[in-house]
Amino acid sequence: MKEFVISEVKAETAILVGLVTQEQDEAKTKEYLDELEFLADTAGAVTVKRFTQKVNGPNQTTYVGKGKLEEIKQYIQAEEEAEREIGMVIFDDELSAKQIRNIENELKVKILDRTSLILDIFAMRAQTASAKTQVELAQYRYMLPRLQRLWTHLERQGGGSGSGGGKGSVGLRGPGETQLEMDRRIILQRMSLLKQRLAEIDKQKNTQRKNRGRLIRVALVGYTNVGKSTLMNLLAKSDVFAENKLFATLDTTVRKVVIENLPFLLADTVGFIRKLPTDLVDSFKSTLDEVREADLLLHVVDISHPDFEEQITVVNNTLKDLGCADKPSMIIFNKIDAYTWVDKEPDDLTPSTKENITLDELKKTWMAKLNDNCLFISAKNKTNIDEMRNVIYRQVRELHVQKYPYNDFLYQTEV
Repeated sequence: MKEFVISEVKAETAILVGLVTQEQDEAKTKEYLDELEFLADTAGAVTVKRFTQKVNGPNQTTYVGKGKLEEIKQYIQAEEEAEREIGMVIFDDELSAKQIRNIENELKVKILDRTSLILDIFAMRAQTASAKTQVELAQYRYMLPRLQRLWTHLERQGGGSGSGGGKGSVGLRGPGETQLEMDRRIILQRMSLLKQRLAEIDKQKNTQRKNRGRLIRVALVGYTNVGKSTLMNLLAKSDVFAENKLFATLDTTVRKVVIENLPFLLADTVGFIRKLPTDLVDSFKSTLDEVREADLLLHVVDISHPDFEEQITVVNNTLKDLGCADKPSMIIFNKIDAYTWVDKEPDDLTPSTKENITLDELKKTWMAKLNDNCLFISAKNKTNIDEMRNVIYRQVRELHVQKYPYNDFLYQTEV
């Protein structure tokens, strides 16, 4: 059975395709394609060209219009004539089986959408049995409604379909449908088995959580690649894998952290992203249970990212979907060392301060008013880490007293 993900990391060349619509202007489309290029780079592909089209909405058969598809086709042919082969075309939205089939027939190259690209990265990043099981389940959920396109070669051999399709179609149509149903049945059985495995993993993790004792649980949440793992290493003095790639962390890591005389559990979770497939969220339920069961959420934000405001919204919406919107939380603006001012900042700051911003100036901005517990740090340069530790200490101590009022553990020291 044909696999749809890239099994090996290869330096393939890629073309990116996005749409400019009434709901998504050119600036927003550029931001989405920048992120898609970062995803492609994480997966091992090199982006060589971008195509965009202004339309009211995606074309139901080819995503883009016929004229734009022909333009992409001519570019691919020109590159091939110049002995620069295009490995794939990646679309910024999820494609239907019909769209993928039609686009493949026209362009004659591998077609991926944002969802399949994310799944490919997840497959590369998965290390533990839990993560691998969750990724496989998400892959099958993606593949199931797209099975028909894997058998289009039978239609071509059969010379068409329908009641008047000719002698060949009579002989081949039945076996094709039988094989398709066999594959569907195999996938459904495999998905059922994977769900059983995840249920067992959930039970094991629940047992582990119960055995952690009477400790407050803190979870690092945020958009992908905002520095959660770096912050985790800083607070827990651990060696969680961290790099400047999307979804560097896929497996949830839990460490015991002690600040002053106060121990608590800190979890580093998978990062969120725009247009995150629902099936992926469902498959990673057991991983996200660390977020659901946390007593305090540390929402880490990359303040240097030009679109960090939307990233905050994406994370908040995802937390809402998980039923965690009402949990105590604290916003931590990370990467202040890479932050530069933009025109929408307060007028009381002179131009000379726009390049060399200080902590005091950051605390006067609108960002500091987003949350009562708002911090500005640089995990990489260890800037303002002591203040962050003090604030976390106070938050965790208060939560511990509320949750375990009769626990006589040694928290008599005042901050």
